[in-house]
Amino acid sequence: MSEELIKRAVWFLVLLLAQALVLGRIHLFNCATPLLYVYFVTSFPRNFPRWAILVWSFMLGLCVDIFFNTPGMASAAMTVIAVLQPYYFELFISRDSAENMVPSLASLGTVKYSYYIIVLVLLYSVIFFSLELFSFFNITYWAMSVVGSAALTLLLIFAFEIAKAK
Repeated sequence: MSEELIKRAVWFLVLLLAQALVLGRIHLFNCATPLLYVYFVTSFPRNFPRWAILVWSFMLGLCVDIFFNTPGMASAAMTVIAVLQPYYFELFISRDSAENMVPSLASLGTVKYSYYIIVLVLLYSVIFFSLELFSFFNITYWAMSVVGSAALTLLLIFAFEIAKAK
């Protein structure tokens, strides 16, 4: 097994266990939950095979679905983000940048990385909570869940990126 595969598997397990054991139990104001496992999808390098991104992301979403009894919601939202991530990442880098470039605060810079990560996390939150509620009768609760969860997730991702850079 390659070193990259082992690192990816360990990262998979760390994010899954962090979400299942700690972060999934946090519900601020009964609507905002940090969804740090989304960071897994956003951190795939440029040259990573697209089919592998889909498989890894679907499997992480499926494991989250199993832990939290959300039948297919996390896996569907993770798969949508996984489909978009390689193409969306290409918008923020130049054509002559390294083939193994990983999206991070250090490699993209603060502004580009902020745009990159905010859009993907917001899109994930919209898809996930739209599937969870499956109606727009309680649009206030849906909007609070999307915005609150996205804000908590972004706060954790930026804190992790800043700590990683130092």
